[in-house]
Amino acid sequence: MRVPLRRSELLMKFVRYLILISIAALGVLLAAESTLAQCAMCRASIGANSSFIRNFNIGVLVLLVPPVSIFCTIFIVAIRYRKSE
Repeated sequence: MRVPLRRSELLMKFVRYLILISIAALGVLLAAESTLAQCAMCRASIGANSSFIRNFNIGVLVLLVPPVSIFCTIFIVAIRYRKSE
């Protein structure tokens, strides 16, 4: 049988998660400039057309959404299943 957590323990757990999420968000924001550059071959083949480069980067991000969503869903289901046993 699980012992319920006290309010202070819950607050500490929440603060820990908040700090972890903040650090992860900061890392993503710092790496955002380099991730929009694409690889050198893609950048060279696109050329100097800035509107096309912008649309290409948006297209890459749109194509990234489904695999990341699937991975996150599987990860969450696995964690919930592990906790239920």
